[in-house]
Amino acid sequence: MSPPEAPLRVLHVAAECFPLLKTGGLADVAGALPVAQRRLGLDARLLLPGHPALREGLHDAVEVARFGPAFGAARVSLLAGALGPAGLPAYLIDAPWLYEREGSPYVGPDGREWSDNHLRFALLGFVAAQLGAGALDPRWSARVVHAHDWHAALAPAYLAAHGAARTGAARSRSVLTVHNLAYQGAFPMDRFAELGLPVWMSGPAGIEFHGELRFLKGGLVLADRITTVSPTYAREILTPAEGHQLDGVLSHRSDALTGIVNGIDDAVWNPAADAALAAAYSAADPAGKAACKAALQRELGLRPAPRTPLLAVVSRLTPQKGLDLLLSALPHWLGKGGQVALLGAGDRPLESAWRAAAQAAPEAVGVRLGYDEALAHRIVAGSDLIGVPSRFEPCGLTQLYGLRYGALPLVHRVGGLADTVTDADEAALRADRATGFAFAGATREALAYAMDRAMALWARPADWARVVRRAMAQDTSWQAPAARYAALYRGLG
Repeated sequence: MSPPEAPLRVLHVAAECFPLLKTGGLADVAGALPVAQRRLGLDARLLLPGHPALREGLHDAVEVARFGPAFGAARVSLLAGALGPAGLPAYLIDAPWLYEREGSPYVGPDGREWSDNHLRFALLGFVAAQLGAGALDPRWSARVVHAHDWHAALAPAYLAAHGAARTGAARSRSVLTVHNLAYQGAFPMDRFAELGLPVWMSGPAGIEFHGELRFLKGGLVLADRITTVSPTYAREILTPAEGHQLDGVLSHRSDALTGIVNGIDDAVWNPAADAALAAAYSAADPAGKAACKAALQRELGLRPAPRTPLLAVVSRLTPQKGLDLLLSALPHWLGKGGQVALLGAGDRPLESAWRAAAQAAPEAVGVRLGYDEALAHRIVAGSDLIGVPSRFEPCGLTQLYGLRYGALPLVHRVGGLADTVTDADEAALRADRATGFAFAGATREALAYAMDRAMALWARPADWARVVRRAMAQDTSWQAPAARYAALYRGLG
């Protein structure tokens, strides 16, 4: 009898991780995908930079390696421990000179990017490659190094540069996931010498792009496989309109590109067991949702109105997210009798405009600027619709939260929004496939028409309830995406 096959060893590499440090959906993925893969039998672990919030969340930490000076730091330690209630095995790069900074992991108090970000995130990629090569932890090495976004995108470059092939063992392979192509890690070309990469990588075959360094471009060229977070977005980024200058690079590597829709952590996002909510509910027993709506209207100072449709927004306030578009259609929605609950922060002009909208109609528009995780849960649970009018959206998690909580998504039909929301047109309603409302074209008129269709369905309570049940029946968990990634890893050879 042959011995059982050893679990596939996978190292996820990211700059943030929910719930310890979060600026966007990347943190949710980093915190949930490795856990889901461990449930499938993979030996999945996570590598993070030593930001204070992450270091505080690493339990039972032991030092497994020390080196330096490197990347501007006199000393670098690699700590191994566990994260979160699931005890996810994780490594953390303890380099206080680079990471001991409060606030955002990317920008300083002045709102500008840290001037040494090229070193801070090059070190992340370097350590990932060393773990792939078996050079840091004598007890564990990664068969697959899975890098997430530009912060980790040099991991494939260091694997290629420093020979991840190990004597007597198969070469470590690399996967790069693009969560948002708009963010690429661009730096002046004169910083290249500080990265410790071979000279050939300073040219077009490496990380150079139009006379500057682009970390993401280097990863796209050098990774064994590229994934992005939805099939539609994988097609969109091959075009000049959504390729952010890298469509040519991606087209050249299109045979290595796959789109896999994200999931959500269905233990964290579960209306039947969510401690943040005024009442629990489920698709089988939805009565508690009405109590959540009433509680949210009270909390935000909105008019108590159970038969008024409440539209939620939980988002960064940026033009990409279409919050200016929604603002332009707000009078139309309010004129039809709707309410809005918004939680978010971002561009100052948009913050001011939404604050003014709330002041002009305080019983119909509730706005909270900033971010509050528990309030985000209460807003999704207490709303009837959730708006995601993004101009482009690689995947989007907000609409998945809406499906899970019975807040029907109202979305622009792009990227992952197109892949996860079935528009409530007549054919979909007849077939009981509808899960929300989708509009084509980022215009006020298209959004307003989708609002009108939502209002028309809202006026038919039985049909609305049927669509809510169908939405809540969708599998938004990580189970299927985690299995797809596992199959992709095994296909690397």
